[in-house]
Amino acid sequence: MKLARAIHFDESDQRVFANPARTGEWCLSGGFEFSNWTEGDLTGKARQAFANGWFGLETGGRVTFVAVTLIEAEELEQLAHLLAQHFVTYYGAPDVEAALPVAREELAQMVELCEDHDPNTLLTVARELTDAGVREAYRVIEPQEAGLEQFAIHGDLDGA
Repeated sequence: MKLARAIHFDESDQRVFANPARTGEWCLSGGFEFSNWTEGDLTGKARQAFANGWFGLETGGRVTFVAVTLIEAEELEQLAHLLAQHFVTYYGAPDVEAALPVAREELAQMVELCEDHDPNTLLTVARELTDAGVREAYRVIEPQEAGLEQFAIHGDLDGA
């Protein structure tokens, strides 16, 4: 089974998101955060989170890129409980047990998105508000074969 983890190539997420996700934390789309948003909500860093931020399950932060990786069923169930607790804390779910089915469904959607991709495949998300609600589109960046020149040592090893 596969899910995605936050990955950073530079420090830009630290500047563009009010709450950046940590490198390596498990992520999902997190479009639920924007279900009641209007154009008026899309300003500043909130606009950036809406436009292309994945949701970090540990911090509730956002990240631009995620990488597909393997996950064990037990770990996925722990994440379901973590997300269910987030729904209780921030969205008014009555308790974790009531929120668990929704949390599991959110995670199942992300597992489905990741399942056909090789490990280390990068994903991005792009969102827009429509009359029907939030529309999400995903971009897939396949892992590239590393070229020998990336590992070559240039220079004189003898010091001459």
